[in-house]
Amino acid sequence: MGLKPEEDKTPSKMAIMDEENSVVKTGLGMRHWVTFMLFLGMANAYIMRTNMSVAIVAMVNHTALPIVTEAVDTECGPVSNTSNEDIGQDGSFVWTSTLQGYILSSFFYGYVITQIPFGILSKKFGARWFLGVGMLVNSVFGLLVPIAAKAGYQWLIVVRFIQGLGEGPIVPCSHAMLAKWIPPNERSRMGAAVYAGAQFGTVISMPLSGLLSAYGFAGGWPSIFYVFGLVGTVWCLAFLCFVSEDPEHCPSIKENEKKYILSALWGTAGSSSPPIPWSKILRSMPFWAIMLAHVGQNYGYETLMTELPTFMRQVLHFSIKDNGFFSALPYLCMWLFSMFISVVADWMLSSGHFNHTQVRKIINSIGEYGPAIGLFVAANTGCNPAATVAILAIGVGLNGGIYSGFKVNHLDLSPRFAGILMAFTNCLANLTGLLAPIVAGYIIEGKPTQAQWRIVFYVAGGVYIFCATFYNIFGSGRRQDWDNPALDEANAKKAAAKKAARKERITPRNLNEAETAQ
Repeated sequence: MGLKPEEDKTPSKMAIMDEENSVVKTGLGMRHWVTFMLFLGMANAYIMRTNMSVAIVAMVNHTALPIVTEAVDTECGPVSNTSNEDIGQDGSFVWTSTLQGYILSSFFYGYVITQIPFGILSKKFGARWFLGVGMLVNSVFGLLVPIAAKAGYQWLIVVRFIQGLGEGPIVPCSHAMLAKWIPPNERSRMGAAVYAGAQFGTVISMPLSGLLSAYGFAGGWPSIFYVFGLVGTVWCLAFLCFVSEDPEHCPSIKENEKKYILSALWGTAGSSSPPIPWSKILRSMPFWAIMLAHVGQNYGYETLMTELPTFMRQVLHFSIKDNGFFSALPYLCMWLFSMFISVVADWMLSSGHFNHTQVRKIINSIGEYGPAIGLFVAANTGCNPAATVAILAIGVGLNGGIYSGFKVNHLDLSPRFAGILMAFTNCLANLTGLLAPIVAGYIIEGKPTQAQWRIVFYVAGGVYIFCATFYNIFGSGRRQDWDNPALDEANAKKAAAKKAARKERITPRNLNEAETAQ
């Protein structure tokens, strides 16, 4: 049963509230500043996550690898797009495809470990500090990547692992802050704006990383980590200084905006919220629907994000510089489409013709079936680089629908526990996602042909379809009964009664044991 905030039906008060709300809705407020900073934080997080995908192409000494590994798909003829400049940029590290897969995935091992702990802790102590300090750790250790790589691949894996630990809070803590700052009728747009930072960061990271690897200072590829590490550090300090935990603790927010947000977020509590209903959450099929949708998204997305630059080199024969630009094109499309579809989603809701469940399922279907079809088609385009890039751009572009689909669905089901729900779904999704580069590495090891890459694309597309279908069957957009603030007092009384009953049962037993002992 959907739950709605309490409303004051007094005509005079409603007129005043409507007038104030109309002013707040039309102008920019503190919630928009928070959204913008979270957007930049998400962009920074994905820059740190994806820059290694491009950098590793310049770091590896491809000519020193076994010939069978670098027999770059002769089905499409000689490697005519690889220039002398690229040969000069060949790196000094002799890493096989399998080892590269482990290096790329090491970040995600650290990332998944901190998801659930930070999700729970942010509910109790607040999300701001965990997010800001975690990303600071990520940025500072990003500066150490060149040193670690030269010390040995084992040290590089450790540093990337620690970066992942620092980035762990970004999604659950961002979700927790969105739940505190953004009214329900603005969630599609604001949520999509924040998570579109992932694509914005990817779009910035891939081409700029390609340019830095070709023309950057400190030998090329090390400049990638120095530049982005410094930018990330600046963002962390700005976030901790200029963003507040929630409207109630924000000294700069206007009173009418604070009232508007708090009245819209009826029942959304901070650290004093009721105990987490673990058993009811784990029995909730809408929660598991989000979980499966998230798992499918991460596997498909991580396959492309970590392996697309390698595919561009091995099969399409793009140069290192062009590699970054063409690898980023699909994510530029995804970023633009996510912003467009979020407006459509909010329009569908405000029109009154669609409820939250219908909107989430329709938009999410576009977001997951679209890239699946794109992957299937791109796997069969043959030796046509332009067609392959165009199809992947369209398919991955449609993937932007997920931000107004399952990605904000946690906020629909449970505004008060949205950060916890996101921590769990994002943890399992990333555990699945970290397998993507490893699976791809094993498939293409020693034989990076079109046929092998076709298998990589088919697997990712199949996972997308299965998980999206599960979401369409079991998903929901209604606030769940286990997050009904009106029942908090009754639930507290029931819990107290059960505790007292248990105490009464234990006391006679202890007395009997004492009498027997005497």
